[in-house]
Amino acid sequence: MSYENVKKYFEDFDLVERVKVFKQSSATVQLAAEAIGCDVRQIAKSMCFLVGEQPVVIVAAGNARIDNQKYKAAFLQKSRMIPGEMLEEYIGHDPGGVCPFAVKPEAQIYLDVSLKQNEVVYPGAGSENSVVELTLDELVRYSAFKAWVDVCKEI
Repeated sequence: MSYENVKKYFEDFDLVERVKVFKQSSATVQLAAEAIGCDVRQIAKSMCFLVGEQPVVIVAAGNARIDNQKYKAAFLQKSRMIPGEMLEEYIGHDPGGVCPFAVKPEAQIYLDVSLKQNEVVYPGAGSENSVVELTLDELVRYSAFKAWVDVCKEI
């Protein structure tokens, strides 16, 4: 259902042809990069946290990971990831398909500055074998993000 919601989301913007479905899994950064044939830094991975009781999705470059000190400075608490079995409840997507599109209204989206190293990015599209190809400007336009943050460091 999550994939269908994302597909419909992009139909509304006349960008459904950018949604790619693979026979193999694209659920991890490495698998997605291999399926697409791109650099891992171009994968726009979505990491989900609770800030208090507020669900938050941080979208970062595939070659970045959360820097705990930066995260605490930005959100005023230690990072607390949403357990995989609760992602559907909080975000509206299952593990491996989490993306910044067609999320539950309570979920806040943040884009990490690590994404700015790319002109084209590939966030997930709601299933463990789908992505959507977007320019960075399109990600900004269509993700309904709240703010840019600097909470990651390069791997």
